[in-house]
Amino acid sequence: MSGDEAAAEPALSVLIRCRDERAGIGSLLDVLRAQTLGERLEVVVIDSGSRDGTIEEVLRRRIEPLRIDAADFSYGRALNRAAAEARADVCVAISAHALPPDREWAKRMVAAFDDPRVACAFGERCDPWLRPLTAPLLQDAAHARRHPFYGYSNSAGGFRRALWVQHPFDEQLAAAEDKEWAWHWLTRGQLVLLDPTLAVHHSHRDEGPLRTFRRARADFAAQRGLLAGDDDVRLPRPSPAELAREWWRGPHAHRSAARARLDPRRVGMLLGKWFALR
Repeated sequence: MSGDEAAAEPALSVLIRCRDERAGIGSLLDVLRAQTLGERLEVVVIDSGSRDGTIEEVLRRRIEPLRIDAADFSYGRALNRAAAEARADVCVAISAHALPPDREWAKRMVAAFDDPRVACAFGERCDPWLRPLTAPLLQDAAHARRHPFYGYSNSAGGFRRALWVQHPFDEQLAAAEDKEWAWHWLTRGQLVLLDPTLAVHHSHRDEGPLRTFRRARADFAAQRGLLAGDDDVRLPRPSPAELAREWWRGPHAHRSAARARLDPRRVGMLLGKWFALR
């Protein structure tokens, strides 16, 4: 391989699943294009039936999106098809309504895999007790068993493509395909890096409390089903008092804790969690 060919190899492949994301995907693509990795950042977009102009926003930025029929969609299937087209050793799945905070984000994501034990990495802002996470945390299987609903997420998570080739995302799961994938590698001695410097701005401002409730209920129910067969995992059953404390403490998506507590989507999320785990 010549030097020019080596330089052309991407250091990071960003995989974006989208459907009707016109309001956010253009901004995301523009921020990715401005990353300091430059041409060493590859973007793969996969669309599952957008009708709102999302495709036009992607094409305007000279990216030809992959397509998947809405009837065939699952989070795992869409991500597998995108990863199959990726060329970098490290891939990162990111929601179309998320935004990296600065131009160095992609470079930090690549550096997260300098440790060969790391299977995947995610920008977590809180520790398992909802306190601010102030330093990177390397999660192993023992830690994951103590905190079974805490860890990796494909909302903006990086993973090693070589490990994905060995174990693709589960296409039959309605949700929690990211947790299943991380759990698979945790139980085989790999680690999950949780680092607040990898966090992105991620919001579900466009959805109402009922949709938030359904999303949270499906996600927690899927995770519960994945972990139910592990005798070393004690699945929590939060009481109304515990959920009330979580509602009060956070984590909060708003700048103001008071606004976060008054957001009906937060109540929808906590009720979805309670119904899934009760």
